[in-house]
Amino acid sequence: MNIKYFESITSTNEVARDINKPWTVIVAREQMGGHGKGDAHWYSPEGGLYFSIILPKTDLRNLETVTILTAFIISKIIKEQFNIEPFIKLPNDIYINNKKVCGILTQNVVQKEVKHSVIGIGLNTNIDKFPSELNATSLKLETKKEIDNEFILNLVVKELKKQFK
Repeated sequence: MNIKYFESITSTNEVARDINKPWTVIVAREQMGGHGKGDAHWYSPEGGLYFSIILPKTDLRNLETVTILTAFIISKIIKEQFNIEPFIKLPNDIYINNKKVCGILTQNVVQKEVKHSVIGIGLNTNIDKFPSELNATSLKLETKKEIDNEFILNLVVKELKKQFK
């Protein structure tokens, strides 16, 4: 696995779209233009876990399938690691106690055919405070503990790799 770290970038998905090397992971400490479905802004301050994974070319043409699978994997990790019961709002959001903790955006890079897919994940891990207009939470707010972003990142990538064999 090749991981590229950035302090601050517009969006991890934007950087990842130009890379055609499966299992390359783009990680940003903060995103200035992170977005979700329909270009909805994703609040991405320092402290969260923002990353995109370049997926191998696959027969899975339905992006919602990949997105739902990823939501399930992240929810499973949250439940197993933190003993919290998350709720998946299909197809791409994860909630804890009726507040959004994670958003997922999967995009195909197409040139006559699907060249590769990129899955972007914004997981609120160590954010202490959110703007009042956002209905959001973080794993730190829910557990009252600092979260190891590197550990969570590795678990997500490991679980996704199992699904693409």
